[in-house]
Amino acid sequence: MTYEEFVDMRLAPLLRYAVMLTGDPHQAQDLVQETMVRVQLNWRRVARADSPERYVRRMLTNQYVDWRRGSWVRRVLLREEPDVAVPVAADHAQSAVDRDQIWSWLSRLPRRQRAALVLRYYEDLPDAEIADVLGCAVGTVRSSISRALATLRTEYVEA
Repeated sequence: MTYEEFVDMRLAPLLRYAVMLTGDPHQAQDLVQETMVRVQLNWRRVARADSPERYVRRMLTNQYVDWRRGSWVRRVLLREEPDVAVPVAADHAQSAVDRDQIWSWLSRLPRRQRAALVLRYYEDLPDAEIADVLGCAVGTVRSSISRALATLRTEYVEA
């Protein structure tokens, strides 16, 4: 398989995965673009892997987790804080409000915990594969998911 064939087959799923990690489609595009540049530069090594898709997903996840170390993300993020003084009417858009609330709660989780949740509940991976993608032990995956869910439950009860 060539790099171009791999990109044709896997770019859309990788972008969806990145959106789930970042919560922002623009940041997700940047993350995937930067990861795919690294994939292209190391394509021989990626193509020799048992599962190139898993290898690239791990690269993408590591890139996401390491983003907090780089200062450019904080400089580029130009979102305005929502105006809390403006009340939102409860109508058919309630589902959008609920979805935004969930994104807000997810954005407060540590990146590794959020990645573990996305890999478990969005990608539907078992603990062993999540541990492989995150580069940690299976027990660490379970505790990360448990802590993340406990945090989300606390946020939900407070709301």
